[in-house]
Order: sequence, then structure tokens, then C-alpha cells
Amino acid sequence: MAGHLPEDEAQGRGFDRGLLRRLFTLALPYKGYAGGALLVLFLESAAQLAGPLLTGAAIDLVFTPRGEAAGGAAFVARLLASLGLPVSGLRGLDAIAGLYLLSVLANFGFMFLMVEWTSRMGQGVMYDLRTRIFGHLQRADVALYDRTPVGRLMTRLTTDVDALNELFTSGFVSLLGDLAVLFGIVGVLYALDPTLATITLAVLVPMALVTNWFRKGARDTYRKVRVRIAKVNSFLQEHLSGIAVVQLFRREAPAQDAFREVNDEHRQANLESIFYYAVFYPALDFLSAVGMAAILWWGGGEVIRGTMTIGAVVTFLQYSKRFYRPLMDLSEKYNILQAAMASSERIFQLLDETPAIAVPPSPRPVPRPLRGEIDFDGVRFSYVPGEEVLKGVSFRAAPGETIALVGATGSGKSTIVSLLLRFYDVTGGAVRVDGHDVRSFAPTEFRDGFGIVLQDTFLFTGTIAENVAFFDPSMPRETVECACRDVGLGPLLDRLPDGLDTRLTERGGGLSVGEKQLVSFARALARDPRILILDEATSSVDPETEAVIEKAVDRLLSGRTSVVVAHRLSTIVRADRILVLSHGEVRESGTHAELLAKGGLYARLYALQLKDREAAA
Repeated sequence: MAGHLPEDEAQGRGFDRGLLRRLFTLALPYKGYAGGALLVLFLESAAQLAGPLLTGAAIDLVFTPRGEAAGGAAFVARLLASLGLPVSGLRGLDAIAGLYLLSVLANFGFMFLMVEWTSRMGQGVMYDLRTRIFGHLQRADVALYDRTPVGRLMTRLTTDVDALNELFTSGFVSLLGDLAVLFGIVGVLYALDPTLATITLAVLVPMALVTNWFRKGARDTYRKVRVRIAKVNSFLQEHLSGIAVVQLFRREAPAQDAFREVNDEHRQANLESIFYYAVFYPALDFLSAVGMAAILWWGGGEVIRGTMTIGAVVTFLQYSKRFYRPLMDLSEKYNILQAAMASSERIFQLLDETPAIAVPPSPRPVPRPLRGEIDFDGVRFSYVPGEEVLKGVSFRAAPGETIALVGATGSGKSTIVSLLLRFYDVTGGAVRVDGHDVRSFAPTEFRDGFGIVLQDTFLFTGTIAENVAFFDPSMPRETVECACRDVGLGPLLDRLPDGLDTRLTERGGGLSVGEKQLVSFARALARDPRILILDEATSSVDPETEAVIEKAVDRLLSGRTSVVVAHRLSTIVRADRILVLSHGEVRESGTHAELLAKGGLYARLYALQLKDREAAA
């Protein structure tokens, strides 16, 4: 079966200061949200610290004679007195309960603001980053798409950006909140009773050892899971896109077996990661229970000896619960950081890729309109260094002339078109349009003077009119309809109830191959280009539709320079000049009649096609 994505998904560093700094520059436009979130974060952490103190104070108010309160109870009593509130009896309990309710409401308000502001920051970063990546992909060289599967680029825009959003919303800020709570609890515990605080925190050493073991193991299994899910996604995308071929060749059973294999690899990787979680969380629960038992043992003894109040022990127990829980959550925060680092490395690697086809420092203004003169001067080109695809190709097309490119697959026909449109730059020689090297123009402005129809017609979800206008609202509807009827789409538009407003599904679903080709042809002609390129434009249509297209070509290409690439020689016999390519070189040049008279390569190709057509008939 087909191959899969390379296992580069396993790359990524657990922590990289340079990447982290670059990540947080993304949040600079939202520093107001970030600053506000940090402020309410620390206020929310302070509100969390109030609850156990107030609980312990209430217990001591009931069970401790007045005047013997100490530690947290004494602090609360002083606070109540400073506020002019009662410090004893039922009214004292009312005051403590009121403060407790106030702390809970404050905690709710601060938490709401923190979630609201961090979410706005995260969504803003996601929006900016996705827009930036999409813009970069639109400016990227065609070579990027030749070597990179589209599914992997989609992952950069979706999954990888989502990982960064999680870092900004629930990762980094929550981590700071956990650290603030931890340090706050440590300070309060040592202020209440240094000895019991030391006993409470003694379990941190084994907790740190367990957490480090979990961090290393979870990191490795996390990366393995990422690799396996990339394989699953790649397999699904490939086989669902080619499901018709799978069914045609009755490969459902082998495909099912192959998918079962990659799916099982993903399952096994997840089971490996589950082992670490299955050990880690129960271990932390056990150690936190040991810590709480130590508090009960030591604190209970102190209560019996009269050196500590019951409220103080309860306060320690509550703080211990709030202390151990963030430690457990730190593992999740680490995974978020790990995912964000891996994703950011891939995103920035994509964004840092400088397009080879760049705008020159001082671009030459593109003549408007183009005259349409094309000149290939000793052009050499190779996709891979040392393997030349074009070997000194030279030819000239005068304005309004039709040049046809003929040759076997791999002879260099489509490469000539790519160089003319400056999807790639020559490695030797020069390509000139209207006497100027195409490298002296800004690529996007330069390509505006071309119309092109490709063999693989791509239509977008939308109406026929929108596809012909290519979603350009400034194009008059009359121009769209005229282009459609000129290429032979009139019968189709008359047959459809909604005509030009007929909606097409993805890739032009609902139209035949020939009809989609005609829509693509109308799209090119609607812009009245000075140079028209037909790259295998009629290789997938029936003879009747091909005749319609050829009639439109004969009528509409007058006065335009055109470059026609075709395997089917019947589409280019009326060209002004035919170039016969073989192994990256122009072997023959002339009109159809001249080349037939030579009896060379073109004559043999033409004879073979006529023989095949007669055999098929």
C-alpha cells in the first residue's frame, strides 16, 4: 500500500528558551489581556488562601476559650477587630462566614476575568498565527507543495496552532497560578507552625522523584503517540481520497489489514503512555495521603498536649489538599508545554522558510498590457542538483503567436510553463517576457497578465459564476457570462435551473470532467489575458467536448500569445510553431506540415497516435 508521512513528528524539544521567547512575542499585541490576567491571577490565588484560614478560625472560635486563640485564628480575630466586626460568639461566626462567602465570590470573579482574558488572548494569537501561516503558504514557492504533503501543512494550521492556544489559555497562566498558590501556602504554613510545615512538605522529595520519572517516560511515549497518530491521519487521508481506486481494484481487505496495523501501533503507543499515568497519579495520591496522615499524627499530638488548636490542624489539612493538587496538575502543564514546544518548532520552521522566488529589491513595473513576447534563451533547469530537466532550451514566441510543446512524459513541457510563470527560477540562461527577464518583476503582479488552464481542473465550493470570476466581485457578470458562452458552456447554463448561480460542491462535484474543464477555460478567458497557457487542457475530455474547446480556441486566441502543452496532437496541429522536446532538449521545431515532411520524432509520434485512434475505432 502507499507510504506514510516521515516520522518527523517525533521531533521537538521539551524546553527551549529561544522558542519560548519567540512564542511569547506572539502575545505582545494582547499584552493588556496578559497583564490583566496576571493581576487577577495573583488576586485569585490570595482569595484561595483565605478559605482554610477562615475555616480554622471558625473552629477555634467554637472550641477554644476566648483569649487563647493563636496562629491563623488570632490573625483572623485581629482582622475582624480592625474591620469593627465581632470576634466571639454567634456574631463572630456570622462575621467569619461572611468573610468566607466574600472570598468565594472574589475567587469566582477573579477566575471569570482570568479565563475571559486568557481566552481572548489565546484566540487572538490563534487568529493572528493562522492568518500569518496562510499568508505565508500563499506566498510560498510551488516547490514547497511538491515536497510537502498537504495533510502536513493542514496540521500546522490546525493541530499545531491549537497546541499553542492551549499553552496561552490553560497552560502558562495556570502554571503561574499554581506556583503562586504553592508559594503562598508554604509561607502561610511556616507562619502558622514551622515544625508541622516541615512535616507537611517532607513528602515533596519522593513526589519530585516520581514526577521526574513520569516526566521522562511520558515525554517519550507522548512523542511516540504523535508519530503514530500522524501515520493514522496520513493513511486515512490517502485512502479515503482514493477510495474509488481501492474499490475498483478490490483492495478493501488489504487496505483494512494495513489500517488495522497502523491503528494498532497507535493503540500500543497510547497503552504505553497510560502505564505512566496509571502509576503517577495513584503514587501522588498515596504520598499526599501519607502527608495528611503525618499532619494528623503530629498535629493531633500537639492538640492533646495543648500546644496547638484543632482549628490549626484543620487549616493544615485543608492547605495540604490545596498544595498537593497543583503538584499533580504540573504533569499536565508539562505535557502542554511539551506539545507547544514541538508545535512551535514546526510552525516557526515553516514560517522561517524563505521563498526562493522572491520580489526583487527594486521590481520592474509590469507593462500594462503585456505585448506577449516570450523568449527562452539557453534555459537550463534542475529540480535536483546535478539532474538537469532542461538542457539549454531556446525559442521565441512573437506576440499573438501560438507555440505548441510536444513530447513524451518527462521531456520538460510542464517545466517550461512553470519557468515562464516563475514558479521556479532558471539555473542557467534566462526567460524573458516583452524583452525583460521575468526575475526582474514582482511575481504576483507579473502573473496577473497570464491565463492558464491546467489538466487537473480545480473548482471551489461556490457558484459557477463565482468560480469563473474566481470570487472577484469587481468582475462584471456580463463578462462572466460572455466567457462561459464563448467556450461552449451555453447549453449547460441553459439546462441548469439556476444557470450561472448553480452551486458547485467541493472540486466541482455535479459537473462532468469536460464541463469542469470548460469552466476552468472560461475562468482563464474572462480576464482577457495577453498570454494564455493550456497545459494538457483537453487530455481528459471526450472528443465532442474537445471539439467545443478547439472551436473556442480558434475564435478567441487571435491576438494572444499562447503556449499549448498536449499529448494529444490533434489539439495543436494548427499551432503557428510546434516544439518537439525530448530529454530536456528541443529536438525539432516547425509547423505541423513541416514536421510531418521531415519524418522525424514528431512524425513518428503523430503516426502512433493515428494508429492508436484507428485501432480504437
